[in-house]
Amino acid sequence: MNRREFSRSLAGAAAAAALSPLTRAEPAPQAAPGPAVSAHARALYHSALILDCNSAPPWEEHLPLPQADLDAVRGSGIDVIKFSLGGINEDFAKTVAEIGEVQRLIEVHPAYFTQVRVAADCARAKAEGKLGIILSFESADMLQAKLESLELFRSLGVRVMQLSYNRKSPFAAGVMEPDGGGLTPLGHDAVAEMNRLGIAIDLSHANAATTANILDLSAKPPVMTHAGCAAIHAHPRNKSDEQLRALADRGGVVGIFDLPYLTASPRQPTLEDYLAHLEHALKVAGEDHVGIGSDVGIQPLDVSEKGMAELNKELERRRSAGLSAPEEDRPPYVIGLNTPRRIEVIADALLKRGYPPGVIEKVVGANFARVFADIWTA
Repeated sequence: MNRREFSRSLAGAAAAAALSPLTRAEPAPQAAPGPAVSAHARALYHSALILDCNSAPPWEEHLPLPQADLDAVRGSGIDVIKFSLGGINEDFAKTVAEIGEVQRLIEVHPAYFTQVRVAADCARAKAEGKLGIILSFESADMLQAKLESLELFRSLGVRVMQLSYNRKSPFAAGVMEPDGGGLTPLGHDAVAEMNRLGIAIDLSHANAATTANILDLSAKPPVMTHAGCAAIHAHPRNKSDEQLRALADRGGVVGIFDLPYLTASPRQPTLEDYLAHLEHALKVAGEDHVGIGSDVGIQPLDVSEKGMAELNKELERRRSAGLSAPEEDRPPYVIGLNTPRRIEVIADALLKRGYPPGVIEKVVGANFARVFADIWTA
């Protein structure tokens, strides 16, 4: 796995890596195929729209991609991903360059990738057997504190944006600024402009005040594309029951992530821990308002010695930049879900727990597809 792909799998840093040349680590044995699933789960996974609301495709410095990477994409069974660009603090020029690289990826591999710009593109991607890519931002640095940047980036295909990462921005405050206030006056204007343009407002990294402000102000449903439940494990990146209910009341959707923040340090989370968060979200927010936003790449995390050494370097970089979160001290994966077909494993687990297929289809993709259709209509 190259460094960009690796960095995108780090907690809350889906696009943190630079564009420098990197080497790929050999996949570790424990990152190979996931648990066996039932025939019912396989059939459901095949027929349903599978949408991971925070992930990343394989990424190399030079194209074309190796055939093994393309096979991994197709073999994952995922139809659509939301792909974060611009890192955690990249500027305008670097972000535009990254958008160009995604366009180039699609141009070089048109049989495998397509861009999602309108709601119908999700179903089209599935029908064509391609991976649909929704462009998104986690940071707000590339906006340069300018409202006009919102329309420019929307024209380039960016459909989901946050107004802050973990710290404060000119628009809002993130989760590592609990007393940093909420939306700024510029942030209020940005919410109105994003509603006008049909850009989804992502609250994944927003602090409590920013979350409350946007939920009160936005005329369109906000989303939390990748988060956990604070009632299961108290952590700044996990959302309270009050926030989950308010999101659901406004028609939004929360995606449960595959990150260490599901459990207290130093224990690595397991599939059971993941399901505890997912089922709690279903209980609190309801079946129409829960999805999946893994916050890890399609390719499994390399948990070999070499992979963990690279992980430690990235974690130190984030700590030095003041952008890391508490308990960011374990590999970003869930035991039992470190496989490209992780959502199939989740579907199988939900079936075994008695959830109806219709509910599972909502969770694995239909809920996010629906809310984006609502939001993207400018």
